[in-house]
Amino acid sequence: MSSRNRATRLPRAPWACLAVLLMASSVSGCIHPLYAPPEAATGNVAANLRAIAVEPIPDRIGHYLGNELVFAFNGTGSQVQTRYRLLVGLRQAVQTPLIDTVTGHASAGDLVVYADYRLIPFEGGDPITSGTAMAVASYDRTSLRFANLRAARDAEIRNARTLAEQIHTRIAAAFAAKG
Repeated sequence: MSSRNRATRLPRAPWACLAVLLMASSVSGCIHPLYAPPEAATGNVAANLRAIAVEPIPDRIGHYLGNELVFAFNGTGSQVQTRYRLLVGLRQAVQTPLIDTVTGHASAGDLVVYADYRLIPFEGGDPITSGTAMAVASYDRTSLRFANLRAARDAEIRNARTLAEQIHTRIAAAFAAKG
């Protein structure tokens, strides 16, 4: 590299840094944390999340998901007046992506769970937010029956945690956007 090329490149670095700083400062006022204190945002997302009552969800995976959602929304255990109801419906399927060619039995399974949710005011009315969350958990299958049952149950628990995180985040974002 010649000295002429080096001399022309060095002055550009401060200008590039200045341009990046100007662009970052122009959007800095548009972003606020999701769980900001009430003074920083127009609404209190955390208080709205604590006021959600999770309706019972059928089946075993529904039990796991319901417990995860209750803890995610109000893990403090404090009693808050209910202002919202969360209704969740589940659909699940097991896929077998791997088949043992010798025995002809599945050697792995994928548990796919879809959770259709609606958040409505406690008194009734139009939904505040709704959507579908999806989670997939893989597990190994063996020739041992009880090991397969336990592995499938562990996959259900992992899916329940994933779905609870997705639903919690989406509802928090809806409250923050509504603000």
